[in-house]
Amino acid sequence: MSYALVVFGLTYVVIASRQLTILRLDRPTGALVGAVAMVAVGGLGLDAALASIDQHVLTLLLGVLLIAAYLQEARLFRFVSYLVLTRAGSARSLLWGLTFVAGALSAFLVNDTVCLVLTPLVVMVAIEAKLPVMPYLLALAGATNLGGVVSYSGNPQNMLIGRAAHGHPGFAQYLALTLPVGVACLAANAATLTWLFRHELPRGELAERSPPRPGIDRVLAAKGLLALAGFAAAALAGVPLAGAAIAAAAGLILVARIEPRRALALVDWQILLFFAGLFVVVEGVRNTGVLADALAAIAPITHRGDALGDAAFVGLTVIGSNLVSNVPYVMIAADGVAAMPDPAWGWVMLAVASTLAGNLTLMGSVANVIVMEAAGPRGEIGFWRFVRYGSVMTAVSLVVAFGILAIERWVGWFGVVGL
Repeated sequence: MSYALVVFGLTYVVIASRQLTILRLDRPTGALVGAVAMVAVGGLGLDAALASIDQHVLTLLLGVLLIAAYLQEARLFRFVSYLVLTRAGSARSLLWGLTFVAGALSAFLVNDTVCLVLTPLVVMVAIEAKLPVMPYLLALAGATNLGGVVSYSGNPQNMLIGRAAHGHPGFAQYLALTLPVGVACLAANAATLTWLFRHELPRGELAERSPPRPGIDRVLAAKGLLALAGFAAAALAGVPLAGAAIAAAAGLILVARIEPRRALALVDWQILLFFAGLFVVVEGVRNTGVLADALAAIAPITHRGDALGDAAFVGLTVIGSNLVSNVPYVMIAADGVAAMPDPAWGWVMLAVASTLAGNLTLMGSVANVIVMEAAGPRGEIGFWRFVRYGSVMTAVSLVVAFGILAIERWVGWFGVVGL
């Protein structure tokens, strides 16, 4: 048992630090090495390790990544963002437009691609318009985090939760509950950033911007959007998410009429490796019984079933998601949700809180890191400076999100959607 806990602890150190430069390990390779080590020390047998990898989650993730890759190949993300960034009339309307476009693009697609494609364009437009770059980088990162809250396919941790919830709430029920939350949080985040940077954002008309107009493959973009709509329609109809996603992706491959390798080259295969390794590591520590004991110890606080217990659960989720990242935290926390007085409410709380927690610190989500690194020197921001902005953004979004969810429970909306 002790060796399994050591492997678990070291793996999570790599995950929390995002990169262990001494051994040249990053998060995906750290998870892979941790999985192999877990088998080597006897924490799991090889067959049990392979069985612990949730193929439904990996299939769902692969399907969504493939659809996103074809949309990226069609240059849809860049074209839509170009229209917003070049047609906004003021600094504030530019920030609001960017927020809602990035949030909408991230609502059903993993946000890593959105961040990678949009960041260079955002930097270019801000410089040409003689605007401070940082508010728009924070708006982009924050919006892609917040946009993913509305669906089970919006981010990796929600995919895990959608699988673990076993249809209670299902895709359609969760979407009905969180769509108002996502829209309100995007608006609140734009308003918060407008206030935080009220002295830096100039008033009046913006300077003329003329970045190169990106081309768009309209036919391929239409096919990609139809595939995404097909996935969403199947999911809303109750088709298992993994089957709906991979079927939509396979159909898109058939009708795309381009070399598949072009789209496959855009898929983030590392995230699949990260998930596979993490499943094994978590299963190994789960077998020791330590995880069950830890969850049982905090259950009297977080499983009370009242407002105080809910607040404790949300607070623990926000902290845990920033200490070890939201995906591994959700893998651990999911074991205790089924024992809550109202598990459906527990899954909603876990999904919303772990997603909103991504805006708290620079390392709170992969989206933050991607945006700041892709921005080059313009994206250099210290840890504590990010926290200064992120803490306000996170606090506001948590109040807005759980305020709306509380109203939905009070008026009986949970019952209307079947919960």
